[in-house]
Amino acid sequence: QGQLVESGGGLVQPGESLRLSCAPSGFTFSRRWMMWVRQAPGKGLEWVSTIVSDSSSTYYDDSVNGRFTTSRDNAKNTLYLQMNSLKPEDTAVYYCAPGAGQGTLVTVSS
Repeated sequence: QGQLVESGGGLVQPGESLRLSCAPSGFTFSRRWMMWVRQAPGKGLEWVSTIVSDSSSTYYDDSVNGRFTTSRDNAKNTLYLQMNSLKPEDTAVYYCAPGAGQGTLVTVSS
């Protein structure tokens, strides 16, 4: 199982944007489908998005579809999550997967 380092979280106001990054190691990133998942305070893990290995397809949960965009740069071994029009209900620790990482906290609050 690979190691992952998520970054880019922070405190923002509703309607603002953030871009998260995920830097993997320990596996061949370019061959792996990758996901973003999140865990809101006091709740279980929730799937957010999946991107296939060559970026030809992306999939989103209905709650973020149209607001979030997942992308990847296989040359840089990096996964991204662009989050626009953030809502308080997007507040969570965001993880990329599969792999083991600490996650990055996103707090949306006025």
